[in-house]
Amino acid sequence: MRLLIIGNLDGQLIPASKIAQKNGAKVNHSPDNDSAITTLCNGKVVDLIFIDIEQDIKAFIDALHAQKFSIPVIACGVKHDPKRAVEAIEHGAKDYLPLPPQEDLIAAIFESIASSDSVSMSAGKSKKFEEVCNIIEKVAPSEATVLITGESGTGKEVVAKMIHNKSKRAKHEFISVNCAAIPENLLESELFGHEKGAFTGALERRIGKFEAANGSTLLLDEISEMDPKLQAKLLRVIQEREVTRLGGNNTIKLDVRIIATSNRDMMAYVKEGKFREDLFYRLNVIAISLPPLRERLEDLNELSKFFINKYSKLNGVDEKVLSEGAKSKLLCYGWPGNIRELENTMHRAVLLSSKEHIEDDDIMLLSEPANSNQEMRTLEEIEGDAISTTMHHAQGDELKAAMILGISVRSLKDKLKKLKKIGNS
Repeated sequence: MRLLIIGNLDGQLIPASKIAQKNGAKVNHSPDNDSAITTLCNGKVVDLIFIDIEQDIKAFIDALHAQKFSIPVIACGVKHDPKRAVEAIEHGAKDYLPLPPQEDLIAAIFESIASSDSVSMSAGKSKKFEEVCNIIEKVAPSEATVLITGESGTGKEVVAKMIHNKSKRAKHEFISVNCAAIPENLLESELFGHEKGAFTGALERRIGKFEAANGSTLLLDEISEMDPKLQAKLLRVIQEREVTRLGGNNTIKLDVRIIATSNRDMMAYVKEGKFREDLFYRLNVIAISLPPLRERLEDLNELSKFFINKYSKLNGVDEKVLSEGAKSKLLCYGWPGNIRELENTMHRAVLLSSKEHIEDDDIMLLSEPANSNQEMRTLEEIEGDAISTTMHHAQGDELKAAMILGISVRSLKDKLKKLKKIGNS
């Protein structure tokens, strides 16, 4: 875990740093927002940020977004201040850590961040899952480029990290970039870097993802969303194994293993002219296709147990057991969001359940089970029921309800206003 702390945490910087280091983190410190952004733009790789609540959190998170950094931010302040906590989360912070720092809370945050997109390799016994595991074991030690395809939520990034962690490059930092989340005009700079003054707004030199991944693995997530013009430049970098920062003259030699992912039918995209055929074959040296959760229901129980255990520990509650009714409800569902949706469902269930067992009423799904005989309902009706139920369990606490639902307080407020309008109409 690579942690960046911004500000002095009201005199709690040293205790927080020691606790973080004790829990395996590498800690860096920036005195203020501007120096933190400069540090990140200069190529410092960070997994998590703690920011003093006295800093301008909104301005900092806006700056992160402007620079296209996707790093979870935890606001930190002396004692628990619900109003300040809500404000921080509304501005984009993932959570609020009261100070003085408590070791168990910091450890829980680290565990949540570290495992937020990972699933235990033992949580799967189906034949299709075993086939994927066998491919991972075979290709990981090689230097071959890998293309991982599958529906959203099937665990493509997880598999990419598994390959990296089992490779000869595992001692180096795993670098990733989401090609679908970054606007076309900024993605080139994100990948290749730029020099100061290379274009309007380039106030500092920035190290690109290729350069940051030198000696390591670079994940090009959702690469099918990349503009064809940029695909041509990417192909040249991969072929020549060298990159030049935008606005620069120096050529930087690369030793990077490429892993790419997509939730599209890549061959169809190539035929439609949306993806370059030559780039596709450069990436598709080793192909791994991940099955959707509905095709590996044998793993559903083990995966559910894994997430229940994870979120029981994270929230400091006794581990719960799925009732037979809850198991049946899970099996009857189509899981359009796949493993990611299952994880969120189990997180909510752990928080909502007031008994030793998680009952079927604690399982909130986005649509009706596949074999349900109930009348079809709109997504808005289902979402409204989920929000109402959660607000009831949270006793009207919007912050707690938002955390259970996995959305921001601002989003929850907007949805509550919309529901109120519908109710009054």
